[in-house]
Amino acid sequence: MTPQHDTPTGPAADHRYFSDFGTALRYWRGKRGHTQLRLSMDSQISQRHISFLESGRAQPSKELIMKLGLVLEIPLRERNVMLLAAGFAPAYQERKLSDPELKAVKQALDFMLQQQEPYPALVVDRLWNLVMTNRPAIQLMQWLLDLPKDHPLPLEGVNILKLTLDPAALRKYIVNWQDVCADLLHWIQREAMGDGPGSEATRLLADLLAYPGIHDATKTPNLDTRTLPFLATKIQKNGVELNLFSSITTMGTPHDVTVHELRIETFFPADAATAEWFKARAVQK
Repeated sequence: MTPQHDTPTGPAADHRYFSDFGTALRYWRGKRGHTQLRLSMDSQISQRHISFLESGRAQPSKELIMKLGLVLEIPLRERNVMLLAAGFAPAYQERKLSDPELKAVKQALDFMLQQQEPYPALVVDRLWNLVMTNRPAIQLMQWLLDLPKDHPLPLEGVNILKLTLDPAALRKYIVNWQDVCADLLHWIQREAMGDGPGSEATRLLADLLAYPGIHDATKTPNLDTRTLPFLATKIQKNGVELNLFSSITTMGTPHDVTVHELRIETFFPADAATAEWFKARAVQK
């Protein structure tokens, strides 16, 4: 099968979300549960001026938009959308990881991926599209997808959420896929809630919910049945049983849309047998 992901769009395309700045401000203030009075107190901007901004009777400066974006904890991508709605150029660049200006970031990610070996590690964007991976992660996916060892794993177009929850891909090997599904959907639901209306995250969530059995899996898991302090992903294939748990890391306080949205997921063995399986494969490479 060929995993798919939505084609990313830049800030200019996202301008369709709002017809004007006032609409955008009302949307984000409501999404964060702020009254005009609370936003006034948090931002040190008069309630009257906020009311005028939302009604269109006053126009914001670029600095004011940036301040409100910070107070309302609006994602960098969406702050660009607000700036565009007010007639300003985007403040945060969105570049590819291969851009020379992101060389230091790329080197740091390469280092983190290598340090995780012999266990898998991935770098994904906010929609869980695969960006980078280490060798153990490639080997694990090749094994699960029945790909030859010399078969290159394409990074372009691979969405980890779809790959994991698709019944025709990895899901059939995940014993506790319903619990895993509930956890994964939590991440993309949070992205959808943090985005503007009609966002890519919302569309991705709809695609995932369309897979068979997903709605049943979204029910709250029974935490009383768990013996470990974390959710282990239990994989079974050809008599091999692997138990893994993961940690997700973000990049400090970036001022670039691309870097701001990167997630580093590192996997760890939840038992000795799983650790030995990965160590043995590392020796065989």
